[in-house]
Amino acid sequence: MSNDHTAGLSSSDEVKEPKLRFAIALTSVIFLVEVIGGWWTGSLALLSDAGHVFGDVFALVLALVAFRLSLRAPDEHHTFGLHRAEVFAALINGLSLLAIAGIIFHRSYHRLLQPAEVKSTAMLIIAVIGLAVNAVVLLRLRGHGDDINLRGAYLHVMGDLLASVGVVVAAVLIALTGQHIIDPIISAAIGLLILMSAVRISRESVYILLESVPRGVDLNEIAQALTALDEVTGVHHIHAWSLCSTYTAISAHVTATVSDPQQQRQVHLTVEDILKRRFGFSETTIEMEVRPESTEPLVFPATHPAEAEGHQP
Repeated sequence: MSNDHTAGLSSSDEVKEPKLRFAIALTSVIFLVEVIGGWWTGSLALLSDAGHVFGDVFALVLALVAFRLSLRAPDEHHTFGLHRAEVFAALINGLSLLAIAGIIFHRSYHRLLQPAEVKSTAMLIIAVIGLAVNAVVLLRLRGHGDDINLRGAYLHVMGDLLASVGVVVAAVLIALTGQHIIDPIISAAIGLLILMSAVRISRESVYILLESVPRGVDLNEIAQALTALDEVTGVHHIHAWSLCSTYTAISAHVTATVSDPQQQRQVHLTVEDILKRRFGFSETTIEMEVRPESTEPLVFPATHPAEAEGHQP
């Protein structure tokens, strides 16, 4: 089997890598500017934002690596390909954000106890630069809401954009009031923002890794749609899961009244067409069974009725 990285490359995929590379380059510049600026101005809010930006860079690099892996064609060792790599990348991003949020809360607490003087003018200039660059990066990454990997990176940058707004507000308030305690307060608010993004992306990644039914999919609705076909008498052993946010799979046993192989093939193709076109599944595995009597569609439990009674079908 081929290992070509461009296997199955769609028009949407073609624009993802340039966007990610562009975002990595600009975000790395923001990180360096804010680290130096935070150290120079004494602003914990700037340093907290730099920590968030570091998470952005890490997230974007992981997203790029995962994207490249997901383009690999299936082989004898990975029969579904490496689509799951993007979910692992999103989970690592979420966990890294949790760690960054914890560090920010810790530093904010100590700065609240002992407020330090901040150079508000320089802080404001650096924050505005970061805000502008984050806005450019965010615009470049938009338009891929169905991809958990790209969405994770997008949420990182969105959070950093909002954090930059917070730093700008903090710099203005410090300049107007002279209250340096505003700096750790804004820093803690940025930490809370990071924490919310971390929980959201981590939860969704774990949901996929647990092979849960894809969100928005109703197995009973699928069973009813299939048994609405004249030739289909029942559905059992039905399982649906996601390999990644954009690649879903389903397997099921379908009982039908037709015994002729050609007719069974036609029913099989019709079932696959419903699952792919109506319900959006990327991969389908259907086993046809001949059962002339009428049966009710069975989804839960996912066993055959005869098996539930202790008999072999």
